[in-house]
Amino acid sequence: MSDLTLYLAPGSCAMAVHIALTEANAGHRYHQLDLAAGEQRRPEYLAINPKGRVPALITEQGVLTETPALLLYVAQRFPAANLAPLDDPYLLARMQEVHCFLASTVHIAFAHGRRSSRWADDEQAIAAMRAKVPANMRDGFAQIEQYYLTGPWVLGERFSLADIYLFVVAGWLKSIDIALDEFPKLAEHHRRMLARPAVQQALAL
Repeated sequence: MSDLTLYLAPGSCAMAVHIALTEANAGHRYHQLDLAAGEQRRPEYLAINPKGRVPALITEQGVLTETPALLLYVAQRFPAANLAPLDDPYLLARMQEVHCFLASTVHIAFAHGRRSSRWADDEQAIAAMRAKVPANMRDGFAQIEQYYLTGPWVLGERFSLADIYLFVVAGWLKSIDIALDEFPKLAEHHRRMLARPAVQQALAL
């Protein structure tokens, strides 16, 4: 059994790591943080992750943070689970391309609604950022719909970590009143993910 401890918050991008560990059948402990209550900024958690965000994964070698890094760590640590095309440089880069887009574009667009004070203090600027969130999210997922959902999975016929990450981020659309059905391939992908036993187990939090 692996000696791993994951710090997460339900609904956050950290859930992708929890699902990946569950898919890999990797024994792990997890601690839920209440982000609304500010538990991520308490000294005991900042000693683990000074950034005050989730996820954080305590491994035998040290602490790792940032969702894309943790996902690849799970794939490499548990290769038998076949969660990443480690044998195919192109497909691996393609998977990482999707991860980068989700982390640096889609997640940031969403955060402009919930965490706009990170970027501005002016109330008008904050209001403008929040107003732009639905349009930016639609634009991001339109690109995913067109360019990244080329088959039943992001990598065509091959299930990977990218499907897990996309599933979690797509789940945020409901909170800004965007229906998954606006993106038919994304909606079908979401339903396919919900049917996976590991996803059901992880969401049982």
